[in-house]
Amino acid sequence: MVEIVLRVRLVSGDQLDVRYEHDAVDENEVIQRVVSTLAEESGVLRTRHGDRLIVLYGRGVAAVEVAPRGAVL
Repeated sequence: MVEIVLRVRLVSGDQLDVRYEHDAVDENEVIQRVVSTLAEESGVLRTRHGDRLIVLYGRGVAAVEVAPRGAVL
């Protein structure tokens, strides 16, 4: 299980840091999955913010910054 931290900027201008986990070999594979999922018209990504489940819809995301060890949750 690989976990990465995403800093997500929403279309509204707000930003939040979330954790995303996926069964993958390395971080690059996980990043590719995040990008391809959010690029789909009906792309939905289940993430965590602290103990909360956050569901990101691709149409509401303006930008994603990947920070494997950077952002503070």
